Amino acid sequence: MPEATADRDAGAEPILVVDSVVKHYGGVHAVNEASLTVDQGTITGLIGPNGAGKSTLLELISGFQRVDAGRIMFEGRPVQNLPAYAVSRRGIVRTFQAAREWPALTVMENVLLAATPREAESVWRALLLRRQLARIEAEARSRAREMLHEFGLYKLRDEPSGNLSGGQKRLLEFARIACAQPRLVLLDEPQTGVNPVLGERMAEAIRTLNATGVSVVLVEHNLSFVEKLCDPVWVMDLGKAIAVGSMSTLRRNSAVVDAYLGSVAANA
Repeated sequence: MPEATADRDAGAEPILVVDSVVKHYGGVHAVNEASLTVDQGTITGLIGPNGAGKSTLLELISGFQRVDAGRIMFEGRPVQNLPAYAVSRRGIVRTFQAAREWPALTVMENVLLAATPREAESVWRALLLRRQLARIEAEARSRAREMLHEFGLYKLRDEPSGNLSGGQKRLLEFARIACAQPRLVLLDEPQTGVNPVLGERMAEAIRTLNATGVSVVLVEHNLSFVEKLCDPVWVMDLGKAIAVGSMSTLRRNSAVVDAYLGSVAANA
């Protein structure tokens, strides 16, 4: 575990603990004994150079890839190597670098898929609970409308989601996430393909999620966006976490500057 570069609340119980996690593909160690923690209620940044293992780590936490070694604890329970659907049911939801939606379904229908409780998804349960089904559907529609208003998409509710812009598709993802009511959200480069105006709306959407008690892990190369939203920020390099702190303290960390921030400044 890297030494923290900012004071942390030692009494808080982390919602997520990644402990010495390893993932290799042949001879390549994409994640190499990575350890980090995410505190309850935070917006935690995860930055580093391309190939540092950030996206792979999200894959491992969310169950889309299997861990070769190490532990991932969520709310005190191990989740490493659970299938993705089981991790999601525990309360962890992720997005991908490219926005994903059901393009032929309307915006409202996309959100309803996340708003509908699992007991209404089974034909047999629906038959057994048919007296409650109308109430469940009404509550789901009410919540879907609320989220579409919240994320500025209500006027587009009848539009096929495939017609949305890249930024609007990102906001649709946030509306779906909010309807699913997770406890931890993993965001993989949400600024990709988003113009500056919608980028600001994206920041508001993340704050809105966090204000409801949802913890957030944000992987992003736009460091001004990270600094605006995240504290703490973890830095990965060569498959492991090398530092943690606020962006202002990380800028004074020579290891972080050498691994990442120096190259970012040079490119800028």
